[in-house]
Amino acid sequence: MLNIVIFGAPGSGKGTQSEKLIEKYGLKHVSTGDLLRAEINGNTELGKMADSYISKGQLVPDEVVIGMLEELVKKNHHLKGFIFDGFPRTLMQGEALDKMLERHGKKVSVVLSLEVEDKELIDRLLKRGEMSGRSDDNRETIESRLQVYYEQTAPLKDFYKEQGKLVKIPGQGSIDEIFTSMETIVDRIIV
Repeated sequence: MLNIVIFGAPGSGKGTQSEKLIEKYGLKHVSTGDLLRAEINGNTELGKMADSYISKGQLVPDEVVIGMLEELVKKNHHLKGFIFDGFPRTLMQGEALDKMLERHGKKVSVVLSLEVEDKELIDRLLKRGEMSGRSDDNRETIESRLQVYYEQTAPLKDFYKEQGKLVKIPGQGSIDEIFTSMETIVDRIIV
């Protein structure tokens, strides 16, 4: 089973590259936001628990999110693999994901880290905000999101580097050039 974590700061192109990886390798896209909404809409026990936090404006605890991921892995054990997009976001989540996958005889195969300079990230997100009208794509919010990324998510790089799973991918250039770099890495893993 091929399990990819795609990693990068806001605006690095994770969503775009995830779609291309899913299409080429037949993976299931795992977005924790989508997962939370599905569980809440399905009125599952985990969904009710998540909703009790969200309705109070609180973050859903890691153990609830991991529980949802575990249910997803159990239900989809027959698939070729998963691409985790936007999760894990913290070291604690990375450790919990590893333990959960291990319980099912699986592991993270590779972590693809899209590396893009801050100036480029800010320019991309400002441009996206102009085109889409997204209110959270303004300079102040972007800089705040980047700060949170560097404080909370970037430490995961060392965690995965120590496991020999982290591969840094230059995230600047054409979408196809970036994808070719990712494809080369993934093809080496599945051979």
